[in-house]
Parts: sequence; C-alpha cells; structure tokens
Amino acid sequence: MHELAVTKSILRLVLNSANQVSARKVKAIYLQIGELRNLEQEWIQRYFDYISANTIAEGASIKVQKVPAVFRCQQCGRKFGASFNEGRMVVCTYCGSEEYLLLSGRELQVEKMEVI
Repeated sequence: MHELAVTKSILRLVLNSANQVSARKVKAIYLQIGELRNLEQEWIQRYFDYISANTIAEGASIKVQKVPAVFRCQQCGRKFGASFNEGRMVVCTYCGSEEYLLLSGRELQVEKMEVI
C-alpha cells in the first residue's frame, strides 16, 4: 500500500516539471527504483492511472528500471550483491564480513519524462 503515497509524490513531481516546460501531455515516466525499495511497477501504474485522471498525465505509462543492491565491504573493499529471497543476513561474498556500506539499491527517482 505504500505505493500509493510514493505514486502521489511522483505525480506531483511530474505535473510540476511538465508545467515548467509548458507540456500539453505527459506520455511516459521513467523511474529508477532500487531493489530494496520493495515497490512494484504494476501497483505504481494502477495507482498512477487512478490519481492522474483529468490531468495532463492521464494515460501516461510508467517504465521502471530496477537498480540492484550493491554493497562495498569495509574489510576487503570489494563490491558485492546479495540475494534477499533467502532471508539470510547480508555478508560479503568474498570474505564473509558483516561490515559493509550500501552503494545502491535504495534509489527512487524520476529519470526522465516524455512530454508533448
């Protein structure tokens, strides 16, 4: 259900940006969403279709690029990814350390829009 609040923010940003360039219609919105955000494109599109009714963004398609979670180990310095389907704790895949920095995977941004 948190997709609704996120989608409202996206619509607000899209409408403000479209107004700044005097757009008549928003055709598509390209999002980058980090894997750790746990947001589903299907629900974002459904909510967007509903809340964008009677705006210049009505009918716009939502395109999502998922950004994988990438970490940097603080022990060995290597970058690594992690599988979150297994429910295990994140550890460096090279040295087994549990000390790491998150480099990507929490993104939530409008990358670009197609407008006319």
